[in-house]
Amino acid sequence: MVILSVDYGRARTGVAVCDESEVVASPVATVKEYNMDVLAKKITDIAKEKSAREIVLGLPRNMDGSEGESAANVRVFREKIIELCDIPVTLRDERCTTITAHEYLNMNNKRGKKRKEIVDSVAAVIILEDYLSYRRNRK
Repeated sequence: MVILSVDYGRARTGVAVCDESEVVASPVATVKEYNMDVLAKKITDIAKEKSAREIVLGLPRNMDGSEGESAANVRVFREKIIELCDIPVTLRDERCTTITAHEYLNMNNKRGKKRKEIVDSVAAVIILEDYLSYRRNRK
């Protein structure tokens, strides 16, 4: 099934999607939006456009597993998405995904403005790949 992944950010939000067979995760976009309500609408529109049957939303936990302000914002954002569509929204621990995304971009020599534009969608791919691995191992 098609699954959409979201790396929520106050200014930039990364979006990725997998194929029907849940093998390949690909970046879709980095959405630049500060208004959470407008962003939720944009994300649900992308999910519907991609025929997603689930949305995976990265939950930013602290390294000790606790949740701070960012996690609270993601939980509010999740509720806004749920209000707008009937697609299930799963929270997934996203610790270190942005760091890993930067490492991938370093290995591929992506720097400057180009890097800033894609790091969030790469983080969304990492969240989705982790979730797909979890689903395969759970079966």
